[in-house]
Amino acid sequence: MHDQAPPPAPRHTPHLTETTERGAFALARCSCGWTGPARRSRDRARTDATDHAAAPPPVEG
Repeated sequence: MHDQAPPPAPRHTPHLTETTERGAFALARCSCGWTGPARRSRDRARTDATDHAAAPPPVEG
């Protein structure tokens, strides 16, 4: 009987976020492809980016 090792844990790639401006709006973007909603408040767009980067990675099933 052969014991199989469990599959390696998925690696979590760090989220590299930035905020960009589009006209009167600011939005957060991430290297993973995520884009936050357009905001009039640049501070809120930065908060969206920070919240996204701090979120745990999605569970793949």
